[in-house]
Amino acid sequence: MNRKVLLCDCEGSQKVGAEQISLATGLKCSAVHTALCTRQTQTAAKALAKGDVVIACGQEAEHFAALADELGAPAPVCVDIRDRAGWTSDAVPGPKQAALVAEALLDRPETRTVDVVSEGLCLILGTGEPALEAAEVLAAHLSVTVLLDDPVADMPAGRGFDVVAGRIAAATGAFGGFAFLIDAFRQIKPGGRGGFALTEPKDGARTECDVVLDLSGRDPLFPAPEKREGYLRADPRDPRAVAAAIMAASHMSGTFEKPLYVRLEPAICAHSRAGKTGCSNCLDLCPTGAITPDGDAVAVDPMICAGCGACSVACPSGAISYDAPPLPNLLKRIETMASAFRKAGGSAPRLLVHDGDFGAEMISLHARFGTGLPADLIPLSLPVVSGFGHAEALAALGAGFVAVDILAGPRSETAALHAEAGLATALAGRRQVRVLDLSDPDQLADAFAPPADTAPADPVLPLGSRRDVARTAARALNPGTAEPLPLPDGAPYGAVLVDTDACTLCLSCASLCPAGALGDNPDQPELRFQESACLQCGLCVDVCPEDAITLVPQMDLSDQALAERVLHEEEPFECVECGKPFGVRSTVERIAAQLEGKHGMFNTPERARMIRMCDDCRVNAQYHSADNPFAGGERPRPRTTEDYYSKRRDH
Repeated sequence: MNRKVLLCDCEGSQKVGAEQISLATGLKCSAVHTALCTRQTQTAAKALAKGDVVIACGQEAEHFAALADELGAPAPVCVDIRDRAGWTSDAVPGPKQAALVAEALLDRPETRTVDVVSEGLCLILGTGEPALEAAEVLAAHLSVTVLLDDPVADMPAGRGFDVVAGRIAAATGAFGGFAFLIDAFRQIKPGGRGGFALTEPKDGARTECDVVLDLSGRDPLFPAPEKREGYLRADPRDPRAVAAAIMAASHMSGTFEKPLYVRLEPAICAHSRAGKTGCSNCLDLCPTGAITPDGDAVAVDPMICAGCGACSVACPSGAISYDAPPLPNLLKRIETMASAFRKAGGSAPRLLVHDGDFGAEMISLHARFGTGLPADLIPLSLPVVSGFGHAEALAALGAGFVAVDILAGPRSETAALHAEAGLATALAGRRQVRVLDLSDPDQLADAFAPPADTAPADPVLPLGSRRDVARTAARALNPGTAEPLPLPDGAPYGAVLVDTDACTLCLSCASLCPAGALGDNPDQPELRFQESACLQCGLCVDVCPEDAITLVPQMDLSDQALAERVLHEEEPFECVECGKPFGVRSTVERIAAQLEGKHGMFNTPERARMIRMCDDCRVNAQYHSADNPFAGGERPRPRTTEDYYSKRRDH
């Protein structure tokens, strides 16, 4: 490989571990420059002209990309080893810098997208002057309609935009496809002298638009309004906020790429079966309302989905998976960082997961004006952190990290993060998974105190689904553990307990189990269970007519969890007529005790004996009985031609 790493100590302000970077990545490193983006730009230009280059500078990535473009060379890979590693009060952070460079060399999968077309149809909501002033500005860029709560005394005399009045009764959709139902709807009468008048109010008007500018100052029309693309909301009393919203709206016309954040496999969704609701984790967590019930599964509206990822980490079956980035790529990045850190001489790294906006800025400010991150704390940047759940945290611990911290941002789903961190900690043994709710860069110094003396686990390779990754990592983190690990309520792993005195082996639970964790034995009355497959969705509890089932959140790390075991079995009942097994003895005897001599159909010994017969023998016995229920009355004689002739003669 001819790829070369260009190093720079940024005017001597950072420490650079060239030897460690080369050792971990296998790439040749340049001499450590001092001002690669200014005085030594020609050095960078010569390297770019020769071919594939990695520049260890994130701040000036745009400068180096423009320089490569001028030279007709491919854009370099730029990686920040200064703010995230070099600016630190610790010793030379070579292993950490090596981990960051190694991770930056990995290929990034392209995010799936769909085109969203906006024709520039803008609906402005408000009361009077602020809404009308915004319309005057936006009319030069978009096709504007102003919906006033109450008509103003002096309606605009110009026709550069439409003005209507009414009350929104219902609102749906997202950028490029909003739809509204309006009551008390009134339009301008364009004819006549003097000021414009309005039509009589009517209910049930419908309209559609691409962009909504809400200056009403009232409650938002949608849940999590800041995450609803195309819905811009500002306080009409704040001129700066209104101006920013107008500026954003003016650029929302044309064709845009909307990322498709999640994948859905409805066949393995555990939401519902036979009208009974089981898992509703994603429905409860989705802040935007993009997820809705759809029969036995759920449906995700990709236009409304804001990509927080909370649904994917809470989905017990993997029916919803995050795709930006997909799980295999994320696990590869984690494993690469841990491996490179060890190759460069490091021993016990910690992982800091943060988003690319709020978290990256916090780290940068702390590095520039504070002490910087510790040399053993490796930052992992993601588009959002809400999609980093217990499986990903366990994968990091299983790869060799001794602790995982997740830096929550203002738009993170913190409730979901704390739940996932608690579950990960319960499965991680002595290692710790934390969620940090910090708002000031100065708080970072105290948040990352030296960790407890915890040795990293022997590295394991995280492969498979999130459930597979979590189980594999948990086994590596808890060697020799014989008893199942207790887990918090709502965990997607656990056992099923059956009250054998109440269970009638009706097998309703087995027939509706979406994961196949509960099953039967076609040869004899048995209820079987495989713990590793159980989602703890609760469908079996809801469907059991005898209330005989209880869920126990836990993770059994032994091989027994991978095999089926019998929860309840009984002796089969043999037909008193033919001897064929056809049911459960206790159930048949219970039914006989309740019906024999007490029900009109079974009030004689001969009839009561039918309860203990199989289906075939029971039908046969009924057919040949004196009061055969299948027998009808005497069939009438078929009518013939002679019958018709004789009837005519009689008349």
